[in-house]
Amino acid sequence: MQENICSIPINDVFLPKDGCPMCRMRDMLEERKADYITGSAMMEPGVRVQTNAQGFCFRHFEMMVRLGKRLSNALILETHLQQISEQFIPEQAPKKLDKKKMTALDTLIHDCFICRDIKQNMDNMVRIVHSMWINEPEFRQLYSEQKFICLEHFYLLINTDQKGLGKSFQAFYDATSALTGGYLKSLQKDVHNFCSMFDYHNSNSQNPPGTGDSIERSIEFLTGERISLIDSEDFEYDVKNTDTT
Repeated sequence: MQENICSIPINDVFLPKDGCPMCRMRDMLEERKADYITGSAMMEPGVRVQTNAQGFCFRHFEMMVRLGKRLSNALILETHLQQISEQFIPEQAPKKLDKKKMTALDTLIHDCFICRDIKQNMDNMVRIVHSMWINEPEFRQLYSEQKFICLEHFYLLINTDQKGLGKSFQAFYDATSALTGGYLKSLQKDVHNFCSMFDYHNSNSQNPPGTGDSIERSIEFLTGERISLIDSEDFEYDVKNTDTT
């Protein structure tokens, strides 16, 4: 495959063929941005103006605390909290509630500097994926070999810049749908088998492969987030001690 500054990060996330490649792309972009915010960008006035006004969601606050120094996070919070205090929380209660301020506060509560940046960058990455899929047969093969595309990124890949795909839209849709739909069907089967394990008629049957982590894998498919598998001993106890009457 041809590589350039645009295609290298795409190839990097598609080559492992483990899980959803677009989730790996998002994770990579998030970590880079969180590291940047708590590092070299911390003292850039233009960036601080934006982070003061937008803040961060819990996911990205947590990432910033994990990746950045505590002083960096504290300095970011200091000016962000100050702006909230000055803009939204007056020392004396107003005679009349300012609806515009309340609307602005609602926006702030649900806003995030990193989320905005990731959305813009993911849209750009999808366009590069489209271009590579159209122009590079080797990438089309690599794309088709992915384990799956999660539900969120199925929507993103199909819904972003359909016109850019042109005549290739149907073929790209079919390839993406095969990855998402095929995995969805396997999840449905595995979750069904898991539920069937609790039927007393099947109490002596061997657990079919794929049932043990079907809950966790389904959540990953639906949300794009991985959660830890429950302890196997707890799982076995849970199955054996379920009242099926």
